[in-house]
Amino acid sequence: MSTIEVGTTVLPKVRWNAQVELRKARMKDVEPIYTLIKYWAERGLMLVRSHNHLYENLRDFFVLEDEDGQIVGSGALHILWHDIAEVRGLAIHPERQGQGLGRWIALAAEREAKDLGIPQIFAWTLQVRFFTSLGYQVTTREQLPPKVFAECSACPFYDNCREIGVTKVLDPENAYRKPGA
Repeated sequence: MSTIEVGTTVLPKVRWNAQVELRKARMKDVEPIYTLIKYWAERGLMLVRSHNHLYENLRDFFVLEDEDGQIVGSGALHILWHDIAEVRGLAIHPERQGQGLGRWIALAAEREAKDLGIPQIFAWTLQVRFFTSLGYQVTTREQLPPKVFAECSACPFYDNCREIGVTKVLDPENAYRKPGA
């Protein structure tokens, strides 16, 4: 099997037209998820996630596995509080871009949030157009609940963050409202 190598990341080549299945991630998926996220992180398009983070949060993740057994996409729904969850780790193999796979994972995360009764989801992203095409609204940091920033303080880009906040209200009656708003 040939590979795609850029920086220190080596991705397996995948077939553009291989059938894909969406499923919850398993232990054996940690290394392919890590490699896929690292590929995009090395390009400055997302934050890298450590192996430790992936193992601790594996239940949050969905993957797209093709018929050849290759992980061609990943994404997670990470619950932060009773009223908000984050869509994170959304990455699609570069050879499978433009096929609606990212949309599929994002909608799976949204469906899970609805099933769990979580009224609002959000993401930090550099791919704003992707999320707004799914009905998210650009938001300011100040409009998100303080709980959202608990993990931000450990980020190496905390003082120089380029990511944009986007949010989607799934249940307006129960979504977070900034005090005084």
